[in-house]
Amino acid sequence: MKIAFHGTNAENFHPGFEKLLLGSYLIRSLSDELSEPAERKYFEEAEVIVGTSLSNAQPRPTQARLYQVAGAGYDGIDFSCLPPKCTVCNCFGHEEAITEYVMSAVLTKYVPLAEADKKLRKGEWDYQAGRPEGLRRECSGTAIGIVGYGHIGSGVARRAKVFNMEVHIANRSTLTVDHIIDHYYPLADLSTFLAAVDVVVVALPLSNDTSGLIDQQAFAAMRPDSLIINVGRGPVIEEKALYEALENKQIGGAVIDTWYVYPSVSNDAPYPGHFPFHTLDNIIITPHMSGWTWGTISRRQGVMAENIHRLEKGEPLLNIVKRGEY
Repeated sequence: MKIAFHGTNAENFHPGFEKLLLGSYLIRSLSDELSEPAERKYFEEAEVIVGTSLSNAQPRPTQARLYQVAGAGYDGIDFSCLPPKCTVCNCFGHEEAITEYVMSAVLTKYVPLAEADKKLRKGEWDYQAGRPEGLRRECSGTAIGIVGYGHIGSGVARRAKVFNMEVHIANRSTLTVDHIIDHYYPLADLSTFLAAVDVVVVALPLSNDTSGLIDQQAFAAMRPDSLIINVGRGPVIEEKALYEALENKQIGGAVIDTWYVYPSVSNDAPYPGHFPFHTLDNIIITPHMSGWTWGTISRRQGVMAENIHRLEKGEPLLNIVKRGEY
């Protein structure tokens, strides 16, 4: 069986992958461009492709039986470019890392270590105990609102409970209030949800239903000191509305990890949006890094290897997003 790791992102999962497989396989990492004839031929003949992007600009993988997305999002895959019998699966394993990122962002709001350090290096003791100007809130007892209760959202909710936060969930499907979830809202009640929380965590995938969900009206409903964190997909938050809410100090701040502009062949170092977010002092911007850890790589490799074994045995595959037609 020929296995292709297509592109720079997918290539990260190749080292050590052979050790996870039972049997003999041909495995090769291929460039994003597939510029060499031998690469193109291998890609066309591969039975399993691990990748993140597929379009008409690339050769057709005519022999593919499994397209294994090297992550959760599959919006970069044009299913029409695959053979009808090819099944598309994704993988997760990033929720532990993203949960740590989110809680770090939350703690940054309530525990200003960097700011206190910066001030003390200049001899300024503003945050010293006993000084009224240094008093701050705790995250304990505050309300965190999570939009989307999938792998990431549920992980954040569990960690927030450890910090004694009140957990509010807005979700497409109905959820039961329990020892983790204090309040549930359907997405139709988004404004009520946003008005009730101190921190908003966006953990939704991008779809026709979620694009621009957090818009100008949503920001108007938020508390003036609220923090919004996006670890879902950039366009779930309407870009202009986000920029204006921050520029006008309509909300307290933002920590954004998923964006509107990404590196491309024509520009490998762009700013991450169509507005100058990098000039604002009430936003932390990071380069889509929240889930990128060695642990994520290892967990996803395990799912990929398991799916290859299942493919060979004719067993049901894991995390199917598009089933092959037989």
